[in-house]
Amino acid sequence: MTHDNPNPTRKPNRLIHASSPYLLQHAYNPVDWYPWGEEAIERARREHKPIFLSIGYAACHWCHVMERESFEDADIAQYMNEHFVNVKVDREERPDLDTIYMAAVQMISGGGGWPMSVFLTPDLKPFYAGTYFPPIDKYGHTGFMTVLKNVATAWEQKAYQLRQNANEINNLLTRYLNYESPEMENQDAALFEPALDELRSTYDSTHGGFGPAPKFPPVFALELLLRQYATQESGVPTDQSGNANLPIGTNKNQDLLNMVVHTLDAMSAGGMFDQLGGGFHRYSVDESWLVPHFEKMLYDNAQLVRVYLEAYQLTRDPSYKQTATATLDYLLRDMLDAGGAFHSAEDADTNGQEGMFYLWTHDEIISILGEADGAEFCRRYGVHKGGNFNSNEHYHQEQNILHRVDDQEPLLDFHEKLMAARAKRLRPLKDDKILVSWNALAIGTFAYASQVLNNDRYRMAAERAATFILVNMLRDDALLRIHRQGVSQQPAFLDDYAFLAVALIDLYEATFNTHWLIEADRLVRTMIDLFTDLDSSSFFLTSAQHTDLIARPKPIIDGAEPSGNAMAAMALWRLGRLLEKPDYQLMAERIINENRPVMHDMPRGMLKMLCAADLISGPQIDIAIVGPRDHAATQALLNVLHSRFLPSKMVAMHDASSSDAAATVNLMPMLESKEMVSGRPAAYVCRDSVCDAPVTTPDELLRLLGAEHLIGVTE
Repeated sequence: MTHDNPNPTRKPNRLIHASSPYLLQHAYNPVDWYPWGEEAIERARREHKPIFLSIGYAACHWCHVMERESFEDADIAQYMNEHFVNVKVDREERPDLDTIYMAAVQMISGGGGWPMSVFLTPDLKPFYAGTYFPPIDKYGHTGFMTVLKNVATAWEQKAYQLRQNANEINNLLTRYLNYESPEMENQDAALFEPALDELRSTYDSTHGGFGPAPKFPPVFALELLLRQYATQESGVPTDQSGNANLPIGTNKNQDLLNMVVHTLDAMSAGGMFDQLGGGFHRYSVDESWLVPHFEKMLYDNAQLVRVYLEAYQLTRDPSYKQTATATLDYLLRDMLDAGGAFHSAEDADTNGQEGMFYLWTHDEIISILGEADGAEFCRRYGVHKGGNFNSNEHYHQEQNILHRVDDQEPLLDFHEKLMAARAKRLRPLKDDKILVSWNALAIGTFAYASQVLNNDRYRMAAERAATFILVNMLRDDALLRIHRQGVSQQPAFLDDYAFLAVALIDLYEATFNTHWLIEADRLVRTMIDLFTDLDSSSFFLTSAQHTDLIARPKPIIDGAEPSGNAMAAMALWRLGRLLEKPDYQLMAERIINENRPVMHDMPRGMLKMLCAADLISGPQIDIAIVGPRDHAATQALLNVLHSRFLPSKMVAMHDASSSDAAATVNLMPMLESKEMVSGRPAAYVCRDSVCDAPVTTPDELLRLLGAEHLIGVTE
């Protein structure tokens, strides 16, 4: 991903040497950009100039708009160069800087988003901030040139006062980013009810989702609702005659599942889902999920697939399997690096026009499919002559966003013809950097999908991506966050370690190759060494390797990705159970307990932490499968586990005939003394440390798990 020089006589700025696709997009701006680093900081201090810090990412539509309007403007660039030291940062490469200064933007302006525009003192403390600014004053909004002049004048005339203000903001920022939970008066207070109550109160019963537009995919809310629906009925309900196996719809907390089902259906039917090529766009700008913001992010798609797979396990609705499969196949088709890992994002824009790659006119579809088939497709996918995408930026009206208007099966033959036509269009730019944390989300999802869908292609994709990271992005037990064009760099963050550890545990359960558990344990030990806060149970986002920071955040609040501490708790708990390391489990419990007050008081920001709490507090189901991996009877037992939604289960396998059998038992003591029964593969189920006698048939295992009531059909 590069950025063409709009003026062949213009020389590139310092960003031409960056690896970040986002920074390279700005390499030919007339702005004298610096990457974040000592050179820029030292110049600001030497010349007593404020720093203008601009943070964004390669697939950000409004970042592109501000670049075209302001950073390509010769007069604006000249003023920036005269009065500021200008620094450009890719938020995906430096989540630490993004976290710190986004908090400052929210404190100063009351809002947030990208592009982020922050003015700093030479010692890196923020004193004024905003997001996107138009180039000039218009429509009641202050223009960027006006902002620049006001800030420059204020700095020249009252720099001392601005520094004082910056010190006050910095003190507030430090306290906010190192939030210390108050003691809860009642530690036994219901942990999940405040979150469930808030989700119920903000649920959009008409369109699905939570709250008004714009609507982002509510992954963590859906995950928690699914877990609470399952957990609250884990005792196996019975009908009046005492018979178990009640069908779905009889759960006393049915509203929890209803919110999930409605939202999943609405998202996959709307324009936020790419109806032809699979995969989800970033968010919906309207309440009905019709009009998306067209960028596609790896992390969104990885997380959404998992929720659809969990809903498929729970409901057996084939549409969820279909949505998940289409999205996984999109990632393998369009986002896969030649080395086996996944690229980061696809842009919303093509040639500066948002969504152009995905939009269709009525006449285009008729010309490709013919009158009869085209008319049927247009009816089924809401295509009209007048169009349904009204953007004053768009080059052409009468454009349509495809969306399903009925529940009929997709017209796959028609899809193929339209995909072939779309393939001839100019694709959006791709951010081809490889990030550990985002790849970890994809690895875990592909590993999970390989189990739920019994698909070796997805398992192999997970293994290839994990191998790529461990071979190319791990140095002496320490991860590097970024890889692009053969080069790995940038010390990794808590998210990278925690997400990858969770993914490797998922990969173990998909393959039963202990290599992945050993690597997960190595990552967790390094994570503890690098990110532990001696004064708290929660981890820091950064290690000591990350310098030039005015604060050291402890991530507990979810963003578009789950919080690092929530994922760390999950990794510690799951690994502690599998390897019988109680010190890991104790650390996980301490993270949850320390953050209980925040989960209670601000549940919407803590939904992934609540999922971790559900994992730790829910029924602990440890399952040992004993038998040859490829034996039909072993596979039959595994199929029971893979087809059911049992989010708190941990599964290990022991094959006494394998060459590493003794090492496997040594690694996982839960496998000790577990043998086949009368020569037949067997399943050993322990619930909350109480173990049942082994079983050898799928029906026996199903009854033992008490999971019949969590599905709507019997297989």
